Amino acid sequence: MKKSLFYYLFVVLCAVNLFSSCSENESIVLPIDSDLAGKYKGKLDVSISQGGVDIPGGTVNSQIITVTKAGDNAVSLSITDFSFMGIEIGDINLNDCVLTTNGDNYEFTGTTKVEAELLTADVDAAGVFSNGSLNLNLDIDATLTGGVKQAVKVTYSGTRLKGDESSEAKITSFIFDREVAEVDSLVIGETTINEEAKTITFMVADTAKAEYLTALVPTIEVSKGATVVPASGEAQDFSNGKIVTYTVTAEDGTVAEYKVSIASKVMSLTFENWVYDDTYHYYTPAGFYASTNGGSAVVYSSLEGIASQHPEVVVPPYCVTQETEDVKEGATAACLQTVSLIQAKQDLKEYGGWIGGIMANMAPNITAGSLFMGSFELNAAAPLKSTKFGVMHEGKPLKFSGWYKYTPGETFYDKDANIVEGKVDECDIYAVLYEVEDESFVLDGESIKQADAPIVMRAGIESGNATDWKRFDLDFKEVNGKSYDPNKMYKIAFICTSSKNGDVYEGAPESKLLLDDLQITFE
Repeated sequence: MKKSLFYYLFVVLCAVNLFSSCSENESIVLPIDSDLAGKYKGKLDVSISQGGVDIPGGTVNSQIITVTKAGDNAVSLSITDFSFMGIEIGDINLNDCVLTTNGDNYEFTGTTKVEAELLTADVDAAGVFSNGSLNLNLDIDATLTGGVKQAVKVTYSGTRLKGDESSEAKITSFIFDREVAEVDSLVIGETTINEEAKTITFMVADTAKAEYLTALVPTIEVSKGATVVPASGEAQDFSNGKIVTYTVTAEDGTVAEYKVSIASKVMSLTFENWVYDDTYHYYTPAGFYASTNGGSAVVYSSLEGIASQHPEVVVPPYCVTQETEDVKEGATAACLQTVSLIQAKQDLKEYGGWIGGIMANMAPNITAGSLFMGSFELNAAAPLKSTKFGVMHEGKPLKFSGWYKYTPGETFYDKDANIVEGKVDECDIYAVLYEVEDESFVLDGESIKQADAPIVMRAGIESGNATDWKRFDLDFKEVNGKSYDPNKMYKIAFICTSSKNGDVYEGAPESKLLLDDLQITFE
């Protein structure tokens, strides 16, 4: 419950404006232009206080804070693009902060008032400039609906940039050298760096087995003064169509992300390897997969805390997407299931206090298991926007194929938890190719079904019961009067769900969709 509260507190913060004020000016002239003004780059940490214990809530390793002169003895500070845990907060500004001297240091304080639908908050800021460094603390005293108090802390430690640092954040060279690692000899030809799309692709020999592609060792060069994570020389897993993300940070803090993958005519989508989420304790297939587990886990983790004090509370299945040993090939497959949260919402309201009431109002009655290509970024205010579909890819898709097994649940519910007599649940399995102007554009759970969605090609299955493993081979077809253009940029995505109407929170609990050995074949 502690962690989920942290999520919702800051999801609300991202929808409000921040107004700030600092102490009144004094008639002292300080060397602001020469010693203080400029950009600072450093580490920002967020924590939430519970029972006197600070629980880590997120870290930004290269946060930029801009300091400008506001008067002879005052400065203004701006924290640009403040975000953590995938939640975008926006800019935080502290204006006209009066400086006081303390030896060689310059100290200041400020306040910010936050008002939102579900909370109000007083934010106290205290900072100090010392020999080219800036240390800043934000204490957030939030009051939730009903008078529930919650304390959040933000700490920052950064160093003043000289002003001549480069803003270039590029990967200038990405090669595989057999002198570095023998396995790199499987890479053939040269890598292709698409600077506009921020993608890097390379070819491997037809004889390359998947197990040999799990530890390729790229040698990377970046812009002067920039850094890259993962670092050059670190082994990476490029097997089974996996995409590795490299983050380049320029001297001045500018950040760019590159997606690196093997250029292949067949994108293999297997579910043999799963990775663990340390925050909410669920598994997701390794690679560029995502699921709705991140949203459901917020509710379940809160219920676990309640159940420890109230044994009569029953925690529903923790994950709506999980691995299973019921497979067509290999060791594991993916199992998507639809879950009822009707009783869980009642328990949250009865035992969870005001916070539980807020969560119950936000949670749907029915949640479907979903697995897709892309990412999940929790957005409590607009849950469908949490699902971000697609990854950059070059090439025209021809076929979407794989194996599935589906059993619908017995009782179908609408979004208001009413039983719909005679209605049988259906799964949904489809893939899309859509046009983008740049990598930042993404279709989400809302926009993907809008009439003006820039979908160029689609391949989808007609739902039906399949009590045993059933093969599907679906042709990609051009839609919306559009046609594939090799000169344009695209994202590719597959989306699978155990309830076809899950996006409107309808379905039958216990509906189960199993998936194994999916593939997308390209021209």
